[in-house]
Amino acid sequence: MPDLACATCGRVAEYADGRWRCACGGPFESRQDRPFPREALGARAPGLWRYWEAFPLPGPEAAVSLGEGMTPLLPLRWDGVEVVCKLEFLMPTGSFKDRGAAVLLSLARHLGVTRVVEDSSGNAAAAVAAYAAAAGLACDLFVPADASPDKLAQARAYGAAVRAVPGGREAAASAAQEAAATTFYASHVWHPAFFAGTRTFTYEVWEQLGGRAPDVLVLPAGHGTLLLGSWWGFGDLVRWGYLARGPRLIAVQADRCAPLAAAWAGRESPAPGRTVAEGIAIAAPVRLRQMLRAVDETGGAVLAVPEEAIVSAWRRAAAAGLFVEPTAAAALAGLSAALRAGLCRPGERIVVPLTGSGLKAASAVARLLP
Repeated sequence: MPDLACATCGRVAEYADGRWRCACGGPFESRQDRPFPREALGARAPGLWRYWEAFPLPGPEAAVSLGEGMTPLLPLRWDGVEVVCKLEFLMPTGSFKDRGAAVLLSLARHLGVTRVVEDSSGNAAAAVAAYAAAAGLACDLFVPADASPDKLAQARAYGAAVRAVPGGREAAASAAQEAAATTFYASHVWHPAFFAGTRTFTYEVWEQLGGRAPDVLVLPAGHGTLLLGSWWGFGDLVRWGYLARGPRLIAVQADRCAPLAAAWAGRESPAPGRTVAEGIAIAAPVRLRQMLRAVDETGGAVLAVPEEAIVSAWRRAAAAGLFVEPTAAAALAGLSAALRAGLCRPGERIVVPLTGSGLKAASAVARLLP
């Protein structure tokens, strides 16, 4: 069976083709269906590569690894309710994007690639740069000219060539895609191998909860790399017979840039504004239709939260000893909103990923301090 199928027209392709987008312009989805053996997990080392059968790679010997995966679960009392936070900010580069970058850059090296190109405003840029360095690959990053200097410094430290592009995220993406005509496009948005990595978030939650799923997963959503990885990952576990059902997915956006929330409500998205949750400030998500399906098919919801709620949640998290970036705090602000709206209830298993470290946005969070 072909590895990939276009989400728009259904045309099939193979990973080895090196194509990042269908000829019709639609995004590819993975059609691979190789379950990892549940009975073998007890003998395997913790980490992302314990699930290698689910990846588009021949085996764990193809891995480019920096020790990613199996981030801890931390119980937290929030608004009077017991929830569980998954500490994704403890990944090697400080964000959950390492999951996708590890698998995607492993695939690039396996295919004989020597140089990659990517566009990102921060966390994905740092992750792709780090794993390109670990794989011995040259890396060109196209970033918006106003991107976070802290995150770009991290990408430069890994040896990536960082090219600032005037005009925002869409302009940076266009520049990267032009370069991708002759270079492997290691896109965290377009390339389905990246989502093979983000699916591992769900496999770990399933293991850490004793072979169960949460009732609700509340997570920030920009381009939807974790939202879709969670939808597809829990779908894997159900299809393989490891779970009876997956959780409801509640996607959280900042109300200053909330195209998914607008589409969910059936209205036009207003012009985006600046938000402290810069990691989810995506005005035109490539996979918007798939994101809506993920929420709808799981019985979930989309919430847009105001700036003051994000800042308040960030301060509350810090007061509890959790130093996260504002994008991660948006999920906690969304949790508060979901509890008020009755979208999740006391007694349910509620999981919230804390997706990025506050150290990734030190300049921004310094301005939030009293």
